[in-house]
Amino acid sequence: MKNYLFSFFFFFGIIIISIIFLPSFFLPQKIVIIGGKLMGFWTSICLRLFLSTKILVKGHENIITNEKFFIASSHQSMFETFFLQTVFNSPIFILKKELLTIPIFGWYLKKIGSISIKRDKISRDNLGFFNKVSKAVLNSDRPLLIFPQGTRLLPHERPPLKKGASKIYENLKIACQPVAINSGYVWPKKGKKQSGRTITISILPIIDKGLETKKFLKILEEKIYSELDLIN
Repeated sequence: MKNYLFSFFFFFGIIIISIIFLPSFFLPQKIVIIGGKLMGFWTSICLRLFLSTKILVKGHENIITNEKFFIASSHQSMFETFFLQTVFNSPIFILKKELLTIPIFGWYLKKIGSISIKRDKISRDNLGFFNKVSKAVLNSDRPLLIFPQGTRLLPHERPPLKKGASKIYENLKIACQPVAINSGYVWPKKGKKQSGRTITISILPIIDKGLETKKFLKILEEKIYSELDLIN
């Protein structure tokens, strides 16, 4: 019953927020960003109310404030897609192109400046990907957000990280903020959601710019996976 109540009220709330903010498509981007933050807060309210989920954010002091950076986060659930908008300064999402085709929700993703890529494919869009990313970084004080695992995974899975994160690190020459999140124990990719547990968001110390790309990716992978082993 808790699963059904959570799903009903969560998606109902997301739909209502989406409808309320429809006029914002004709307004400045910052108005739509407010709607995204509301979706993040609504996500946490539904988790607490229907699944008795506690949300713990560790490492606030590690958040980069004085330079351009991008966030590389583990990905186990829909949770981080919504909630990280409330932790960081409304990140610019780097996401798979298919998400932009979702009616209304995909329009919002475009309006807030999300950058899409077709995974494992060479296309005209992908060839211009880093130009889009560079412009986004130069023209905004919002950080980029990428999920270097490429898709939602089960909590115990530890595949090698995709090279996209290292290419962003190499091309943009900016610092990286690693983040580990164990949301899959509460809100898994498939199956029933679990109540009475804690979702931990661990904001890890930065990886400074200037490292060789293979070394960067190895450090990023070690940081995220070792932290997941601790908080799981």
